[in-house]
Amino acid sequence: MTRRLKIAQLLLRFALGIGFLFPVMDRVGWLGTPGSGTAAWGNWSNFVSYTNKILPFLPPAGANIIGLIATIAETVFGIALIIGFKTQKAALGAAILTFIFALCMATFLGITAPVKYPVLVFTGASLLLSALPAYTWSIDNLIKGS
Repeated sequence: MTRRLKIAQLLLRFALGIGFLFPVMDRVGWLGTPGSGTAAWGNWSNFVSYTNKILPFLPPAGANIIGLIATIAETVFGIALIIGFKTQKAALGAAILTFIFALCMATFLGITAPVKYPVLVFTGASLLLSALPAYTWSIDNLIKGS
């Protein structure tokens, strides 16, 4: 693996990982209160309301469950990508999750919704990351002994 590719995969892992963790922090209020300008949702209730907008066929309790599952997945993917643990699987899972998110956004909020936010960029970047042969500076690399 070339030096440039080693650095690129590290930066991509960090960017995606952080990109998954920040929305989670927003949902639990760690980035500020609703309307503060530092948070999109600011609390769990606003996030579940948004989840119901992109999954309108679900009752509010269903949106709460799906939101919780997505939040757990994003937390796991974010941490795994940052530390480089099971990177290929985490990246593929992240790609699938964001693609489903993009489809729901496009279907129920309009085709521009997933483009206004970098949802499809996350999908493509995660797929690209999942296709790399190695992950330098990662737990995966330490376990592999390279």
